[in-house]
Amino acid sequence: MRPLRIRAVQATLSFVLAAWMRFCFRTIRWTYENQDVAEEVWARDGGVLAVFWHSRIGLSPACWPLDRATPAKALISLSPDGQFIAKAVARQGFPAIHGSTGRKDAPERAKGGAQAFREALRQLKNGGLAVTPDGPRGPANQMGEGLPLMARMSKAPVLFIGMSCSPAIRLNSWDRAVLPLPFGRGAIVWDRDRFPGNGDMEAVVADWTRRLNAVEARADAITGLKP
Repeated sequence: MRPLRIRAVQATLSFVLAAWMRFCFRTIRWTYENQDVAEEVWARDGGVLAVFWHSRIGLSPACWPLDRATPAKALISLSPDGQFIAKAVARQGFPAIHGSTGRKDAPERAKGGAQAFREALRQLKNGGLAVTPDGPRGPANQMGEGLPLMARMSKAPVLFIGMSCSPAIRLNSWDRAVLPLPFGRGAIVWDRDRFPGNGDMEAVVADWTRRLNAVEARADAITGLKP
């Protein structure tokens, strides 16, 4: 049996990871750019999509101040790795909606994805939802139609969030995931949009992919994190 499939191992590792992340976030010197667009959304309450690439999940709690941001949940994969990350993120105030996009040859995963999509739309009626549009299996930094479809159906604003820190740990995973190290420099960069009323789905995917790449690249430029 793989270790991450053991609940006791998941619970222990998620506890350690969450504590490590909190320690790092407190010691990192943060730069915030264009945060006023997020503050305006939080001040109005209501639904909001918080969007970042899968590689930055380990930095995501730093972008959502619990004292003033819209209460949010995270859309996390049903995979064992996803469960482990979900537990670590939940310990920092972000309970998970479990689901996966699934494949046509995997009906249980497809069923889980459909259920998660419905739960996500319910969450977006009044709260925030964190989404990684290239997860859970990639390709990295490539967006599908799931996020724009969710934005079109919910009519919720979309916050594109670029997060970075340096120095950092880069995992040897498909997304080259970033985990923070303490006493470094961090950056969070924001952009905002809504699904246009008569928007073409393909054009929106291309535009939003470019904008999400742009805020992440800007955050990396601020911290000096290497590709």
